[in-house]
Amino acid sequence: MSSYHLQVVSLDGLEFEGDVQKIMLRTIDGDVEILARHTNYCTAIGMGTAKVTMDDGQERKAACIGGMLSVMNGEVRVLPTTWEWSEDIDLDRAIAAKLKAEQTLNDKAIDKEARIRAEAKLYRALVRIGSSGKDKSNLFDN
Repeated sequence: MSSYHLQVVSLDGLEFEGDVQKIMLRTIDGDVEILARHTNYCTAIGMGTAKVTMDDGQERKAACIGGMLSVMNGEVRVLPTTWEWSEDIDLDRAIAAKLKAEQTLNDKAIDKEARIRAEAKLYRALVRIGSSGKDKSNLFDN
């Protein structure tokens, strides 16, 4: 399979730079897979698990939240608000964030703005948990 140059730069700095076979990630319009020789393209990134297939065929996953994806003249740049490789995700912290958000959402007295913030925190926690690649058995039994 042909490869191309991918650069991932988050607010924390350069997360990845190198040749890859493909990247698949969630945009605001749905999942997109970028292969070599993709047409020029630009879109906003949603929240989900990004899957990067390296030049050697190995796949790496990351929690990818917000930002922009740009494909220009064969150069692919992902500029996410948050990018966490699966091996770097603190699963215990993500589970704690999930439980805290659920607890907030169970409070019938919270206002609309607090509910929207709690829903976003819950979704981010679920993306991190799903992207972690770690054993999640018994996670949703609470």
